[in-house]
Amino acid sequence: MSAFMQAITDGILGGSVYALMAAGLTLIFGVMDIINIAQGILVVLAAYLSYALSVHLHLDPLLGLAITVPMMFALGTFIQWAFIGRLRGRERTAMSLLASYGVAILIEGILYQIFSGTPVSLQPYAWYSTATIHVFGFYLADIYLIGFGLAAVALAAIYLMLYRTKFGRSIRAIVQDRTAARLIGIDVNRVAALTFGIGVAVTALGGAVFGLTNTFNPDSGYDLISRLLSIIIVGGMGSIGGAAAAALFMVTSEELVNLWRPQWATAVYYVAIVIVLVVRPRGAFGRREARAQ
Repeated sequence: MSAFMQAITDGILGGSVYALMAAGLTLIFGVMDIINIAQGILVVLAAYLSYALSVHLHLDPLLGLAITVPMMFALGTFIQWAFIGRLRGRERTAMSLLASYGVAILIEGILYQIFSGTPVSLQPYAWYSTATIHVFGFYLADIYLIGFGLAAVALAAIYLMLYRTKFGRSIRAIVQDRTAARLIGIDVNRVAALTFGIGVAVTALGGAVFGLTNTFNPDSGYDLISRLLSIIIVGGMGSIGGAAAAALFMVTSEELVNLWRPQWATAVYYVAIVIVLVVRPRGAFGRREARAQ
């Protein structure tokens, strides 16, 4: 029973971080109809930024978020301006796959040149580096609880931004009908750039927690993006709530399968995609209607 509860708890805590990273990906898709294949390597880049601050400035990775979050936001707005925003026409969504993949390859190459392919991990300097809490007969590292808290706060902030601010209303207007939003005076390009920046900025939080709980190298982006795409497909493309629910469900399922057949654990994501595409192609929380362009 303790192993079962441990798997459930690990799935919920780990799933919250994936929910945060997937929320950024699905936010970008919901506003821009852009599938950002580079999201995985951007998480790894954020982890490496935290690593560089830790090694060279001896700055704790969580304190370093004050630097990495603005940096990733700026990078996201630049990527949107330089690569994504220039795409036009009916094939824009398909072309975004190629453009974001090109960005991912470029970032991966730069990371290999600077850090090589040797796996590294983040080392905290604060009290939580070795702190644990005793729950249900087993011990949880505080970093997992901190990661859960950061993800919960960030997801709540995204929700409040979408439903309690003027900027959020602009985002939802664009999601419903891009042309109508432009006609009522919304600067669609500006909103898209800021949304892309926000979607990338959340990778700084995910990257820091990911780096504190896993070893990583430039190749880690491939595994991350495959999981994130699985999550947003199962949850429903463009649904932040769906992405959060799917992340918690799929990571918890992975942990439970790992107890039974470890070699089949990662297959959970791909089996879930097949089932969803056959039974409910729009995802668990996806909308039936097509997006207006």
